[in-house]
Parts: sequence; C-alpha cells; structure tokens
Amino acid sequence: MRRLPAALLAALAIAGCNSKSQDTSRPATARDFPHAYRPVSATSGNGFSTEAQRDSLNEAQKVMDLALIKEGSTVADIGAGEGYYTVRLATRVGRKGRVLAGDIDAHALQRLGLRVERERLDNVSIQLGTPDDPRLPEASFDRIFLIHMYHEVSEPYAFLWRLRPALRAGGKVIVVDVDRPTGEHGIPPPLLFCEFAAVGFRLSQFERKPELQGYYAQFEAAGNRPAPAAIKPCGAPDRENRGAGQAKPAAG
Repeated sequence: MRRLPAALLAALAIAGCNSKSQDTSRPATARDFPHAYRPVSATSGNGFSTEAQRDSLNEAQKVMDLALIKEGSTVADIGAGEGYYTVRLATRVGRKGRVLAGDIDAHALQRLGLRVERERLDNVSIQLGTPDDPRLPEASFDRIFLIHMYHEVSEPYAFLWRLRPALRAGGKVIVVDVDRPTGEHGIPPPLLFCEFAAVGFRLSQFERKPELQGYYAQFEAAGNRPAPAAIKPCGAPDRENRGAGQAKPAAG
C-alpha cells in the first residue's frame, strides 16, 4: 500500500479537527465572533404588553423624550415587531424624518407593512434582518432603538459589531430592558454594559423609570471598532477552567 507523505497526513488531520470544531448551531456569519456566555430568552412574540397598557404608562413618549427624538430625526427601530414604537416614532420625526423598522420575523414585518400602508406612514421603511446582523445602511441613523428585545439577541457581539457603523456622527443606541436574568426576558445592566463595551461602545446615560417597566440605557461609539477575534466575551471562563463547566455559551 502506498504511504501518504507526512505533511499531507498532518494537513488532513488539521482539516479533520477544524471540521469537527465548527459549531453548526451558530450562523456561519457569526463564527468569527465569540460566543455569548449567557442564556438567551426565547422570542416572546411581538408585544411586551398591549399598546393600550404601554400608552397608559406613557412609555413611548418617555423613551423618545429621553432619546431627544425630534422632527427630522432618523431612527432605526430594531425588533420592531408589529410597530408599537415604529408608528409613534414616525409621528414624532415628522415628514422630514425617517424611521426604519427592522426585525427577523418576516411575518411580523408583513403585518407591520400593512399597518404602515393603512396609516399612510410615508416616512417608514422596513428591513428584514438576521440574528447576527440588523442589515442597516452605514452612517444613516441618529438613534437606533433596541426596545425590550436585546435579551433575545443570540449573537450579541456580531450583532452589535455590524450595527455600529450604521450610526451617524454623534448617534446613539437606545436600549430599554428589564433588570433580570437573560433567560427570563431581561438583562442585568452590568452584563449589558460589558457586552456593549466589548464592541467599542460607551455608556452615556442610564436611568430607571417606572414608565418603562425597566431601565433606559444609552450608548455611543467610542474608539475604534475591534476586530472580531479581538473581542473579549463577557463571563467567558479562562483557559484553565474552560472545560470545567463554569460558564456555557448562549443557547436559544
């Protein structure tokens, strides 16, 4: 039997190891980024509560006031669902402003599209995203809203890395969420701050408000965006303890 050269055998062995180490549970486009070492909430549907309940607390108006949304602003509403914030943002920014409603749920966006047509919101556009990429145009937004949805993002480092270039100079990312474990439809503020900082964001405002049924956090880009391989995931075990089960990657 003919023997293969040692170099070829080594190359085949390496290729075999690499193929085994590929994590097929993650999108191929996210595998250059670190795991999120935290649980991820299952998608909870398209409404945190009914629109009437949220309006009774003056939720959207409070968030838009904190975010300084004004006539002519350009805003992305990511995780828009059926459009609670989208339609209210469209009214606030007026005819000179623009709102992009994004989601990974095509059926929800279809329903939102019908609502936009029915309410004649000519300043609203719709974008289907993916779990690791909101697919936003670069240098386009004064504010990007992530309202009661960030705890459902299964690939936060890839998602935030690809979101960051969409901000205009001086733009802000607005997160509204609940202070509880990520597996229970919330995210503790220290973990939120850590994940944003890992991708080159700085916290610029934080407030707890009863109207929001949670907290308001505002971030801005700071410094250079790190290379994917240079991102240090929050809560990751060190190399010595990686096999000891002290922390696990996110599971949907």
